[in-house]
Amino acid sequence: MTEKKKIRYCTECKREAMKFIPSVVTIGEFGLYLCEKHFIEWFEHWVEKTIEEFHMFDRDGPVLVALSGGKDSMVLWYVLNKLGYKAEGFHLNLGIGETSEQAQQKVLELGQIIGKEPFIINITKEIGASIPDIAKIFLSPACSICGRIKRYFFNRIARLQGFKVVATGHNLDDEAGSLLFNLINWNEKYLIRKYPVLKEDTKLGLPRKVKPLTLMSEDRILLYAQLNNIPFSSEPCPLGQDAKLHIYKDILNRVEPRTKGVKRNFYLRFIRKYQRLFQSLAVEKQTTMQKCQICDEPSPSQVCLVCKIKLAVQDARQKEDKNDTHH
Repeated sequence: MTEKKKIRYCTECKREAMKFIPSVVTIGEFGLYLCEKHFIEWFEHWVEKTIEEFHMFDRDGPVLVALSGGKDSMVLWYVLNKLGYKAEGFHLNLGIGETSEQAQQKVLELGQIIGKEPFIINITKEIGASIPDIAKIFLSPACSICGRIKRYFFNRIARLQGFKVVATGHNLDDEAGSLLFNLINWNEKYLIRKYPVLKEDTKLGLPRKVKPLTLMSEDRILLYAQLNNIPFSSEPCPLGQDAKLHIYKDILNRVEPRTKGVKRNFYLRFIRKYQRLFQSLAVEKQTTMQKCQICDEPSPSQVCLVCKIKLAVQDARQKEDKNDTHH
């Protein structure tokens, strides 16, 4: 005979009106049980509080939200608009078959719901090849290539469209897992940048990068999406199955049930107390940026990665054409 699950009633409903409404979520680190209504309010309160605490942006300035089509970025675009921020969406179609097509469709659906048309860039049209093709040409891991291409277009679209702030949907699991990985491997270069806000560089035309969901766990973001009927793609990227970050996120997920709030405390203590220690390495470790000689975008070298990719793709196509002619 199975044991009945104990019903937990919403903490806020009992406190406010002595109503006994079953909870939909447990916020273990705060000792809260929340119903649907109070969870949505709690979620939105913490997103706004995170924006204010780290001075990410204000209500007057427009924000460009990078939309992958997954739950995190889609929730971010939705909640920012609900809270009254001027948030526009930008989606990069990576050319990864059905996965990319589904992601773009979900982005367009959410745009219709909130009444805004997202900016959409197709990698295959812009560069001449999809992410899988580019990875083959460069014999490089797809995740590494993809991340750098994304950053290039985030910066470029923000500059061309006049946005000074770009927001991404990185969540607490992403940030805590990445922090653990970089601490274990002692990657000072990345630990320097491990903060919810990366400052803008007006000389180079780089926008400020912010992460308003940095204190929200994946499961709570998913619940918020479900309760608000936010469309999103649940298809995992077929090229990212071997990404090492999954290992470190899994380690923290195993610890979390036994030590409530360990991910949050681990991440917050670092950024509030210890991240400044790594800032002393910033001058020594920081990569010198310049303008790309071809496209004029910020780059660590005279020619940026995307322009190098375009040249390599053209070269590969020419070789294919010659081979076809000889055969």
